[in-house]
Amino acid sequence: MKKNAYLLFTIPLIYSINVLADDNNAVEDMSDPLAVFTQVGGGITDKGLNLKIGQTYDTGKDNQAGMNVFEVKGIGGEAFGWADNDQHPVNDSIDSVRYRNFSVNTTNGRANQIDLNYDFNSESGTASYSFIQALPKLGRLNLYPLAGVGTAFSNSFDENGDAVGGYGFPGTFAVVGTYTKFEVTDNIWINYNPMWMTTLSGSDEFTQYGMENSDSVFTHELAISYQFTSRFNVRYYANWTENTDFSDGDQRIEFNYQL
Repeated sequence: MKKNAYLLFTIPLIYSINVLADDNNAVEDMSDPLAVFTQVGGGITDKGLNLKIGQTYDTGKDNQAGMNVFEVKGIGGEAFGWADNDQHPVNDSIDSVRYRNFSVNTTNGRANQIDLNYDFNSESGTASYSFIQALPKLGRLNLYPLAGVGTAFSNSFDENGDAVGGYGFPGTFAVVGTYTKFEVTDNIWINYNPMWMTTLSGSDEFTQYGMENSDSVFTHELAISYQFTSRFNVRYYANWTENTDFSDGDQRIEFNYQL
């Protein structure tokens, strides 16, 4: 009931804010994975509520656009979330946070991204740097290959679960994949973003078991989106891996508004 009440309140609220905006102003294509624009967003997930804010900035370079995006995830998990197992425990505190610094060359479609993720439940996270290149459009299909490297970091715990020794960097990893966009109609599009991650160096425990108890993992992200107006859309996301069934993966509905 609480989740339904949240949806019934959020949809008309965001839509009413949208119609007050001057929709004649130039806006970015919100379906483009490389689009840079100031935005706010929020939604409901299986682990609670998510909030997102993105702010563009002046890079000081011609034909170069930049954006910082900050997300807070899993707010009020006991009240709004429905995932509750060993892999995805829920509570009413924040589940995780994510920060991205993103810049793109608007002439050649080449982008780079700094991506920081931190999970409060496991007290661990990742930091990565990657390159993205937009390829020429193939009919209704767009491809944006990605390659990058990163490092993992985590707190240290003893056999009783008590934190000892502070944070360390158990190892490094590489990621290779692609963002994809398939345009169904002018207002509907589908994204499928497969990524392969593999350990590169570090402790024996990390290099052998650092990727879901293995040395590598293949991950999947599916998004189905509907653009209500040029400034406002709703998106359904699903995330799963080769070791996790689609039905057991992360599920969320997200509303985004371009300022």
